[in-house]
Amino acid sequence: MIRESLFEIAENSPLSENVRRLRLRGDTSAITVPGQFVNLRIDGVFLRRPLSVCDCEEDTLTVIYRITGEGTELLSKKSSGTLNVLTGLGNGFDLSLAGSSPLLIGGGMGFTPLYYLAKKLERPTVILGFNTESEILYEKEFRALGAEVIIATADGSRGIKGFVTDAMESLSYSYFYSCGPEAMFRAICGCAKTDGEFSFEARMGCGFGACMGCSCKTVTGSKRICRDGPVLKRSELLW
Repeated sequence: MIRESLFEIAENSPLSENVRRLRLRGDTSAITVPGQFVNLRIDGVFLRRPLSVCDCEEDTLTVIYRITGEGTELLSKKSSGTLNVLTGLGNGFDLSLAGSSPLLIGGGMGFTPLYYLAKKLERPTVILGFNTESEILYEKEFRALGAEVIIATADGSRGIKGFVTDAMESLSYSYFYSCGPEAMFRAICGCAKTDGEFSFEARMGCGFGACMGCSCKTVTGSKRICRDGPVLKRSELLW
């Protein structure tokens, strides 16, 4: 159920030069599964900003965002007060398919929804892919959950030199969950040993399926990333 409510800003702090962690206090009861997202109203811009749920507790919601434009720049300057938030948006990951050795694959900011997912799974393996060492985020947080964490950097400055797919080659896993750029998804589809799920990043107008602005084609017809996703199964994709 989609719910609109006011959340109090508890934290809006930098994780790196242009990445912020925003913690909000309020009613999180509409967030029921990892992989869902929220839509924030930011004073001064017309459209809400969709952000993946990074963590969720009884009365606290955490999102992580990169400052990329006017909306997120305005958001980064808010250190107190309240935000109007739509919660309960999107369909999340299917935890029942994880099996005994799930693999989580995050590219860049794609690690964000995987953290909440990792909290719900028992000792998953997590691959985090970045361009360079200075961009690495949330490695310690995943390790604190008991996850095995593998780092891949495109320039080789830390961990495996290459991409997340290079880190996947020697692993055995029962199912995979991934979030990141679509080019990474296509590469994963080319080498994955099992079925899995992808959490898509897409520009959204409304966030609940009315505007049809984030539609994509699947084997069963067009689906809206905001309403039918953002999580889609590998078997649904036309790749």
